[in-house]
Amino acid sequence: MFTGIDEVDWASLGHAYGPADDVPDLLRGLASPDPVEREVALDGMYGAVHHQGDVYDSTLACIPFLLELVAEPEVQDRGCVIELLTSIGGIDLDGDDELEELDPDDEEFEDAANYAMAAAAVAAGADVFLGLVGDDDREVRMAAPGALASLHGDPARVLALLRERLTVETDTEVRLALVEAVGRIALRYESLRDEITDWLGWLMGAAQDPALRLAALAQLARCAPARLPRDVVVTVTGLLDQLRDAPPAAGTVPDTPGDAPGLSGRPDLAGLRETAGRAEPLGLPEPVELPEPAEPRPGAPTLVGQLRELREEQRAGRGTAWADDLLRTLHSALDDRVEDRIALVTAQLRSPDRGRRADAVWMCGGLVRTWRGAYDEVVRLVGAQLTDPEPRLREAAVSWLEGLFEVARPAADALAAKVAADPAPWAPERVGGRSGMGSALLALTRTGDARAVPALARALEQPGVDGRLGYAITHLGRDGAPLVPVLRHKLGGLPLDEELSEEAGPLLLALAHLGAVEALPEVLRVLRGAPAFRREWVVESSLRALSAFGPAAGEAADDLRGLLDDCSVAVATSAARALWAVAGDTGAVLPRLRALLTAPDAAHRREAAWAVGAMGPAGAAAAPELRACLAAPGVWLRVDAAVALSRVTGDVREALPVLVGAWRENRHTRVEIAGCLAGPGPVPAEAASLLRAELARPRRHNVSEGTSGDHDVHHDEKLLALCRRALGRSGEETAG
Repeated sequence: MFTGIDEVDWASLGHAYGPADDVPDLLRGLASPDPVEREVALDGMYGAVHHQGDVYDSTLACIPFLLELVAEPEVQDRGCVIELLTSIGGIDLDGDDELEELDPDDEEFEDAANYAMAAAAVAAGADVFLGLVGDDDREVRMAAPGALASLHGDPARVLALLRERLTVETDTEVRLALVEAVGRIALRYESLRDEITDWLGWLMGAAQDPALRLAALAQLARCAPARLPRDVVVTVTGLLDQLRDAPPAAGTVPDTPGDAPGLSGRPDLAGLRETAGRAEPLGLPEPVELPEPAEPRPGAPTLVGQLRELREEQRAGRGTAWADDLLRTLHSALDDRVEDRIALVTAQLRSPDRGRRADAVWMCGGLVRTWRGAYDEVVRLVGAQLTDPEPRLREAAVSWLEGLFEVARPAADALAAKVAADPAPWAPERVGGRSGMGSALLALTRTGDARAVPALARALEQPGVDGRLGYAITHLGRDGAPLVPVLRHKLGGLPLDEELSEEAGPLLLALAHLGAVEALPEVLRVLRGAPAFRREWVVESSLRALSAFGPAAGEAADDLRGLLDDCSVAVATSAARALWAVAGDTGAVLPRLRALLTAPDAAHRREAAWAVGAMGPAGAAAAPELRACLAAPGVWLRVDAAVALSRVTGDVREALPVLVGAWRENRHTRVEIAGCLAGPGPVPAEAASLLRAELARPRRHNVSEGTSGDHDVHHDEKLLALCRRALGRSGEETAG
């Protein structure tokens, strides 16, 4: 093993952190008998040689030695090495990544060339995986099917092997990996898709093991969703009940090629055997319980170890990982069949099995964050988990409810009960030796429920309270008025030091939304005493509060005039807006704002547009400068100028082409545009059609692959509410 490794000039090769002269030690570490050394080596491979999925020249040089490692039975953790090879060689080039589309002198060309060479190199050695589907090491048997499906160049041969192996494999998770790999082949090779989907449908009906039937159903959903049974939710919940109520039974499959569809006359594809004179069902092997790890894993501070520990913590208190994976696959494949997905997760949440309920709570996240739907019953059932004895389930439920804001209202009674029963509801409970992230008080406050007020008052008296609670007070509306005295006391007691920006921000915002003019002394104290550190943020927050107080804050007028020429444009524009709200001093405010609307910096013009728009008709003199901004290259400046122009002229029609264009160009502008259309005046026909189309769209407007924000659902629900308000206000009557 490792023949020729010292003949490679590793120092001339590179990885993510420079010369690759450390790679031979990493490769040898993967073969070490010491589990700690193996994990450190694997961490090094992912952290440097295959950093974030990249392929370097050193990565290519490693491939022959990694293939040697997986072929050596005495090497431990070969399953991890197979997964590493699958990742290195499994990147498909398509579209913009095709080599012929790239400039050979471009860095992207080199990256794409490395990916292509890696795929070719691993595929050339992929025969090694054929002999590993029956390996004694179950981790190897778990990883080999996926490697074959992703990397081997003869998919028909692989398909035959995987299906034959299924008839003798006894480990539940390995059998599921075999079925998943078959589904992956169907997705990659259209020529085999019909045959495979026929086989999956057959397996779904023929196997007795409910786990295997569920796996077949999940892969069928990925490959041919139109082939799913009409009662898919009933089918899935029935299989889950079987998994809960009884140990898995031996599956039963038909015996002859004629019984199993899509076999192309090759009985070995299904692992069938002839019997004397008649066809008999062939029982799939009895699944076995999963063994405990043979050796302890190190608690080393490696990335691999940290990810493993995080996975274990997330899985604690939940159902089996493989059942969760199958359901996630099924949910993903159902995609926009939102009603079916809601019915499925609702059935899970009603299950007596705590693990299934916990898995369901986790699955709710992607469903509700991505798709619009009727979630009242789902939310109510998640709220019911707040009384469960399992702390991890309670934590998962409350954390999910936190991000729903108004959508969480069906769970408000459950949240209020939990807040009332907790002596310190502002402090997340400890879960598994760590402090949880969820707060029932925060979730309840974000629903706008007045029952949060007494606990919020007590929370604000505590030192170092979570600032998110202060920001959430804005959702209470006038119901938050009883909090004004404690907010004033809290703000008035803050030291005017470098911590002020973090602590004062949520308090000032809450007071602004409550219109608490009685807090003027405390606000002026902060405005006048703001320290240099992050001064801009503190002053802007104070000015926002003064704007909300309006003429009742007349005492602050001189302070505001002094800030009109502040070196910070953000402060100057905020001061102008506040001065107009407090003193109505158009003569002092408009010249400054009109000058800023012609500034070279687009951010400065945006800030000026916000301030002018807030003035309404009083800012009409700035209309020429706003019109000039409508042709700016930046979409956000165009939108802000168009909204401001609509507000100062009282007519949206002049700005409509810009608003419609921005709506289509950048979906994230839609909340601001819908807010403008929901204002006074008729809604033009073209705009009304956009609003109706948005309301009919099942997918949330701000969904992004791989990322999500705490306020995503709230912002989308706000968009929908504004669309309805605009259309409802016009009674669906539109202006041409």
